[in-house]
Amino acid sequence: MPSVLVVDDERNSVDALRRTLEDDFEVLTAGSAEQALDLLGAREEMLNTDVPVDVILCDQRMPGATGVEFLKRVRQRWPEVVRVLISGHSDADDIIAGINDAGIYQYVLKPWLPAQLVTLVSEAVEARTLQNDVRRIELEMRSDGGVLRQRARSRQEQVQLHHEFSRLVRAPDSPLNEVCRLAQQVARYDLAVLIQGESGTGKELLARAIHYASPRTTGPFVMENCAAVPDNLLESELFGHKRGSFTGAYQDHVGLFQRASGGTIFLDEIGDTSPTFQVKLLRVLQEGEVRPVGANQAVPVDVRVIAATHRDLESEVRAGRFREDLYYRIAVFPLTLPPLRERTMDLRVLVEGLLLQAGHDLAKPVRGFTDEALACLMTYPWPGNIRELRNEIYRALALSEDLDIGADLLSARVLRGRPGLALADGAADAASLPRSGTLQSRLEAMEAAILKETLLRCRWNKTRAAKELGLSRVGLRQKLLRLGLERQAEPRS
Repeated sequence: MPSVLVVDDERNSVDALRRTLEDDFEVLTAGSAEQALDLLGAREEMLNTDVPVDVILCDQRMPGATGVEFLKRVRQRWPEVVRVLISGHSDADDIIAGINDAGIYQYVLKPWLPAQLVTLVSEAVEARTLQNDVRRIELEMRSDGGVLRQRARSRQEQVQLHHEFSRLVRAPDSPLNEVCRLAQQVARYDLAVLIQGESGTGKELLARAIHYASPRTTGPFVMENCAAVPDNLLESELFGHKRGSFTGAYQDHVGLFQRASGGTIFLDEIGDTSPTFQVKLLRVLQEGEVRPVGANQAVPVDVRVIAATHRDLESEVRAGRFREDLYYRIAVFPLTLPPLRERTMDLRVLVEGLLLQAGHDLAKPVRGFTDEALACLMTYPWPGNIRELRNEIYRALALSEDLDIGADLLSARVLRGRPGLALADGAADAASLPRSGTLQSRLEAMEAAILKETLLRCRWNKTRAAKELGLSRVGLRQKLLRLGLERQAEPRS
């Protein structure tokens, strides 16, 4: 089991890090730089190795030596140990010193998220293993270079494969796991892949992962959204054109198929192309060459095609809107990405990862969502998939003034747990009405939804909520008691 040394003078921080990591790593702890150095020296002697631990997680601000000073000494004595600096302050000087003096692998800003920290440490261990493999192979290549170059290349491909597919965040029991397994299998073969799925499910991410896990990984990855460009411009963009071939063609233009030669071209929303363009694309795929607009000669191209669409192309073929022969050209290996509503087990880890990214992008500290807010995020069906979830998280963080993001900062549609227009003036859209039950029970459910949405938006300020709803505070309290909506004290998530 890989070993991790946690160095922090705050007991609570040490305990939190140990609980997060102990299921996957051997966790050692030290309360100061001096104590950590003694521990490392003792392990070096006991294990008879110059790598006493795999990874060190060290707090920057401690009594005595700072984190950078400690990691600088570690770098001098045990250079192969991966060093990670943790701090609650985004001090540029600390970051620069950590990189230049201590050679840190990563700088982690508090508050960190458990899932992301486990991933970071796993990648650090993988990086150290790869570094050792490369060093060993370089030494062995002096005697048998050809075989070892192949082994080194194979190892590099394995690491690249793991890295790219790890960006498709998912839980151990996610339905996305089977899609990724199939994608990893087909990545090594030069076959056309069709990725189907609703908008926002991550089709581009999967296409990139396939490219970088393929033998074409050193070639370019070029993409085009076919739905965003008119037919005449799409032909020029993909196949190129010669100067003077049409009005505005002031110079020769190299198309994306030529630019992608030796690599992969990703044709997003291919289902939105016209039958006329489909004929031209089919010829390119059949012949392996493109003819730029206005050119007399065709140009050979060597590309792998990955196409994607939110449409059901088999239905489009039956309806006559998509050419059957083109469909079978691009769908040699079809993959379907499940929508987010079918990946409820992935929501928590997705929320943690997106919130961490939002904190970095907005340069805003955040601890997490409250239990009430997380429950709202978990029950909403996310028709816009990951893209909608990302937007909701960024919006909530932008509005937040605390380390914990409450449910009152979420959109009205998320608070109701279903998509649709926001509640206004005490009215609700038809989609939010219960589908069964007596008239009285359905009216009560409707009333409860309105009350809860208003209270969340008013941060449970009952005076303000009662005024907005045209009720007295006593009347509001009676309704809450009758409907069982009194707020529970909620622990921080």
